Amino acid sequence: MSEESSCRNFVTTISCPLCHEELIINWQGDDIPYFGEIMYITARCDCSFRFADTMILTQRDPVHYELKVEGPGDLSSRVVRSTSGTIRIPELGIDVEPGSVSESYVTNIEGIMDRILDVVITATKWAKEDGDEERTAKGLEIQQMLRDAMDGKQELTVVIEDPMGNSAIISDRAVSRTLDPKEAAELKTGMIVFDTSSSEMEMDACDPDHSITD
Repeated sequence: MSEESSCRNFVTTISCPLCHEELIINWQGDDIPYFGEIMYITARCDCSFRFADTMILTQRDPVHYELKVEGPGDLSSRVVRSTSGTIRIPELGIDVEPGSVSESYVTNIEGIMDRILDVVITATKWAKEDGDEERTAKGLEIQQMLRDAMDGKQELTVVIEDPMGNSAIISDRAVSRTLDPKEAAELKTGMIVFDTSSSEMEMDACDPDHSITD
């Protein structure tokens, strides 16, 4: 690991919000080509509490990104979704909003559709078990549209909005703009806010007396 890379990787400690034991938070920096620096933040406690987020270090304004998925080439476009990111597919009436246990991830458009497809399959199964024919039919229709989009046969729009500015669609064809204060205020954040005044730096990788190994 290079000195520059190690200086972007460090750990801090706080009290676990569930059991109040010491919780180690891992911070790992990364540089995404054509986009900028991001920081992955993860924590896991023996009591089962866990937290993961992605912070974009070069952008903080509330953002709206959208990409018209018109063919197989768009499916590989990278997506950074933080815990405060909302994903929408307007043609399907689908909104994926952050909750209190949301986790961040870096994937691509196909990965987003695959995640949504899994949820729709489960929801359709429940609707069928409940004898709800209308919801079952709608679920099957959405499943087919998602599969067609992943096969390049269906055009869909993927939108991601983030009031904290920590999510993005990375593509030359993606359209982005800054959300106005009213739009940003209407979005959920799903964030767990740590009390930084109680955290202590356990080890700084930039300290020559310490080192980090993968």
